[in-house]
Amino acid sequence: MRRVLLIGSGEVGAKHATALLSTEGMILVGVADPSPVVAPPAGVPTYARWETALEVLDPDVVVVATPPGTALRAARAAARRGASVLVEKPVTLDPAELSPVPVDQLIFVAFQPHFAPGVPQLLAETPAARRAEVRLVCRRDRSYYRSWRTRYATAGGILHQQAIHGVALALRLLPSSPVSSCTAQVYRVRRWAESEDRISATTLFDNGTVLTVDARVDSVDEPRCHELTLHLEDGRRLHVRGQNLEAGLGDPSAAPADLELRRAMYQALPTPDGEGPRHPSLFHLAQLGRTLEVIAHAYRTAHTAPQAGPAA
Repeated sequence: MRRVLLIGSGEVGAKHATALLSTEGMILVGVADPSPVVAPPAGVPTYARWETALEVLDPDVVVVATPPGTALRAARAAARRGASVLVEKPVTLDPAELSPVPVDQLIFVAFQPHFAPGVPQLLAETPAARRAEVRLVCRRDRSYYRSWRTRYATAGGILHQQAIHGVALALRLLPSSPVSSCTAQVYRVRRWAESEDRISATTLFDNGTVLTVDARVDSVDEPRCHELTLHLEDGRRLHVRGQNLEAGLGDPSAAPADLELRRAMYQALPTPDGEGPRHPSLFHLAQLGRTLEVIAHAYRTAHTAPQAGPAA
């Protein structure tokens, strides 16, 4: 039985707590958060400081579900104690902060949609691809933009918070290459936060591959989706579907629930000794650097597009 510490008890932390309590081979031994937004599960010890929780509990696994300003520091502290660590995206907004340190090999980023049907096999085989298209449609209401999410400097934009699951998956499947150019437009109408309501970006890489992203969080009428279309060199197209990619390459009507994907993600975490093969869907912290660099490039080159619409 692996002993798990959860750092962070907000909206996302609560989802992790629920999933961890029902994951075979895992036992939630503590929750650390100075001001829990969601009450930790009954009977689970709570700590105001994650440093104290690490010292007292000495967990085997640590799940970090805190804002970017804290996440990387907490994840690396847990890894230094020998724990296997799973940290929520975006971890940090600054790619430079991901300059590798030895403990990073124990840290993985929480992308449960990468465990969707067919996606592990796709990542293991990495077929030759020349273009990837990410599309995100959802709605985030005013209540979502509170505290740290209000400001771009602490939360980032749509590409950091919502579309990163698909962007990261696309970049894992496209051959790695430096960015040659990027064009992007952001749309701000509601102004509930410094982040945008929609972004459209096209990134070209030196090897000729292309990544396009169209992501919006202000939709009213469109069906919710977060999908990836991969254009292969042989002319085929692969579609990873779902409200959050959860259907993978399979039938959307038979897509696994978020809870099931989270359990698979936890159980794939290697032990600190690293014995056995790594699960292809695990997203190493080191791999996040390229994703954040591409996202940063898009926002650096983005122009604000005028758009009629209500201010609130």
